[in-house]
Amino acid sequence: MVAIFLYLSLTLLIFLVAIKLIVKIRTTRRKHLPLSPPSLPIIGHLHIIKKPLHRTFHALSQKYGQIFSLKFGSQLVVIVSSPSAVEECFTKNDIVLANRPPFLLGKHPGYNNTTLSQSSYGDHWRNLRRISTLEIFSNNRLNMFSGIRRDEMKHLLQNLSRNSCLGFAKVELQSILLEMTFNSIMRMVAGKRYYKYGEDVKDKEEARQFRQIIKEITRLGGASNPAEFVPILRWMDYKGLEKKLKSLSKRTDELLQALIDEQRHKEEEGNTMIDHMLSLQKSQPDYYTDQLIKGLILVSALNSASCLIEKTRVTTKEVDIDEGSGITMPKAMPLEAMCKAHPIMHKLLSKSMDDV
Repeated sequence: MVAIFLYLSLTLLIFLVAIKLIVKIRTTRRKHLPLSPPSLPIIGHLHIIKKPLHRTFHALSQKYGQIFSLKFGSQLVVIVSSPSAVEECFTKNDIVLANRPPFLLGKHPGYNNTTLSQSSYGDHWRNLRRISTLEIFSNNRLNMFSGIRRDEMKHLLQNLSRNSCLGFAKVELQSILLEMTFNSIMRMVAGKRYYKYGEDVKDKEEARQFRQIIKEITRLGGASNPAEFVPILRWMDYKGLEKKLKSLSKRTDELLQALIDEQRHKEEEGNTMIDHMLSLQKSQPDYYTDQLIKGLILVSALNSASCLIEKTRVTTKEVDIDEGSGITMPKAMPLEAMCKAHPIMHKLLSKSMDDV
């Protein structure tokens, strides 16, 4: 009986939603929208969206022009591929287009859409932009961390040189560049290495958790989740997306809070980004809250690269350039190359990177 009741309730709900949408479509004044393919009720154009998204958009642009519109469920989307139109969108009309849709990724790991990358345009976003520009990414502060970047580059080159000193060795480029980038960023943010080529990954469990969190955020993010655009699918938690994001959010918050508490316990004796934010928190505790600091850490980590090395291809086959899933559009098959250290690398790496 319970199953029958739930089935009838769901059927009635779908029927009512469909009726409401049909009435709204017929009574709402038609907007002057760009050309659009035929759509379906409720889901709009989601049925024609295939991964990778940019290839789908390119194919549609060949038929509907460089500016066309789509309906992702209840969300109107305008696709712009004309360079001149894109420039106009991000100059003359940047404020009009500055808001972000309220995705589940922003609601849960993104602290209810309050991080710099998820917050809609307004006073809060402008304050976050000011903090990032003046307090985190200013030339002065970046110059203070130049030693960290040189040191991480030296670690990467030493690792590659060690593995290829006797001849060409296979190297998977995505992982080593990711390791160097994240180690550099997290040393600036929290004074820690989290990836394996670094020689002093002290807390291996914490490092493992961080790597897993970043991997899950990039995998679950993006605009290809139907539950982000169709209210009924979100209500049903289609494919358990919201459940996964809630769990991810809890683990992310616990890790970031632990980093802040650790630096606070040291009384900001270091020179990391967290130390600087905690010093500002003392003078403005109502604004520089722990949640704001955690949001800045998360954005820094997610927005987180060339080697002085001779390379050759692993095989004579064409390089597989198929794209994988996620907000960073990774390659489905990571790029591999054969690397060999030049003789001069041994001399360079024996010196301080200041001399390189």
